[in-house]
Amino acid sequence: MRSKEALAELEARFWVFIRKGWTNTAACEAVGVHRTYGYRWRMATGGRIPRPAPPLSGRYLSLDERLRIADLRLSGEGVRDIAGQLGRSPGTISRELARNCPARSRKGPEKYAPYAAQKQAEFRGRRPKRSKFDNVELARFVEGKLVVRWSPEQISDGLADLYPDRAEMQVSHETIYQALFVQGRGHLRADLHKQLRTGRAVRRPRKESGPKRPSKIPNMIMISDRPAEANDRAVPGHWEGDLILGSNCRSAIGTLVERSTRYVMLLHLPDNHGAEAVRDGLVTTIGTLPEHLRRSLTWDQGTELAKHQQITMATGLDIYFCDPHSPWQRGSNENTNGLLRQYFPKGTDLSVHTAEQLVAVAAELNARPRKTLGRATPAEAMQRLLFDPNNPVVATTT
Repeated sequence: MRSKEALAELEARFWVFIRKGWTNTAACEAVGVHRTYGYRWRMATGGRIPRPAPPLSGRYLSLDERLRIADLRLSGEGVRDIAGQLGRSPGTISRELARNCPARSRKGPEKYAPYAAQKQAEFRGRRPKRSKFDNVELARFVEGKLVVRWSPEQISDGLADLYPDRAEMQVSHETIYQALFVQGRGHLRADLHKQLRTGRAVRRPRKESGPKRPSKIPNMIMISDRPAEANDRAVPGHWEGDLILGSNCRSAIGTLVERSTRYVMLLHLPDNHGAEAVRDGLVTTIGTLPEHLRRSLTWDQGTELAKHQQITMATGLDIYFCDPHSPWQRGSNENTNGLLRQYFPKGTDLSVHTAEQLVAVAAELNARPRKTLGRATPAEAMQRLLFDPNNPVVATTT
């Protein structure tokens, strides 16, 4: 007895022959079924021949490509070999086989059915589709987390943790972005895009920054001399820092991020952000940390750190400088500065914020779950380090 997948494959092939003008009997013989199958398939459509689906863009696999995948699969080719011959990524081929192969048989590898796979792809591509956010419970959860400035990825991961067995409560971060950016894609409040880090309602392409004049800071130690233990984030106590500037660069807030835990600390600079003010702010803030969390600090080549040698003498913190216009060398800090712009928008006076307000903002950031920490929060990770310095949290991405 044939499985549903096998019958779907045979029916799809049957309609290919019928569209070419073959008779019912001839088409059934070509696909290897009795003519009564063809009669039933035609009766199910009211005697009409289903129109072929419109051709998909080159982004999607075509029927010809699926037929070729089936042939190569039968000849024993692996996923990477198939991908190379089709000019597709191995991930595309792997997902195609995972979606469209029945359960593996004891007698051998799973069988790939190209016609059934094409039919399923056409079905999945039909528009319009129902929005995931027709589910009121899901929409309210997402809106509630956006209001407290969770990112779409954090929301998606949180849903997976809370509702592992409820498919209707699962949503990808891209679906959330689409609901916020594209009109008609969802039922979230129209103003929620303002809660995103960028505050924008549309995506913008990334642009390369223009050349910058290198800073002239005496006796700099470059990031290339930073110890390997700081590069792989395996050892806690290595920090990244920078300033976020207010309107006309007249005010600033200092930012510090611990590389292994993503823990954030903010420097209150109400009067100015010159070299002496930043030195005093760093000495005070770093002085609150235990010695095992004072290993190094990586900064860009801004002149606000011209007193770096005095900071090192006062705190024991080794300071390293990034290469010119290379912000990715402080990836964790750059990411954090983007998050902070939700609280301290560009073009505003940052000197109006009190030290207590900065502490509250840092606490809110440190209470957000992070994917790179196994969905723990920076506050939890830092707490573990304070009580057990020999059990660091290992993190590998920016």
